Amino acid sequence: MTKISKDQVKHVAHLARLELDDQQVDKFAEQLGSIIGFVEQLNELDTTGVEPTTHVLTLKNVMREDKSIAGLPREEVLKNAPDHQDGQVRVPSILE
Repeated sequence: MTKISKDQVKHVAHLARLELDDQQVDKFAEQLGSIIGFVEQLNELDTTGVEPTTHVLTLKNVMREDKSIAGLPREEVLKNAPDHQDGQVRVPSILE
């Protein structure tokens, strides 16, 4: 397993403008070492013949034709509005 040094953790923390105490440096060095060790294990796998994927699910974009569709007539929409004037819905003022 690749070991991450405390100095490397401090350097990354400095770049990220994080202040870490010694206990946190120890903790993150151990955790990052474990993560890198796991990635090294994955690199040992024989992936010959395995096609690369970007996603595990077979998803594809669903597209529709870009065409305009007539909306509801204004009178039809305004009949459900509690208050309207001059063809527009009236709403209470939120600013004084």
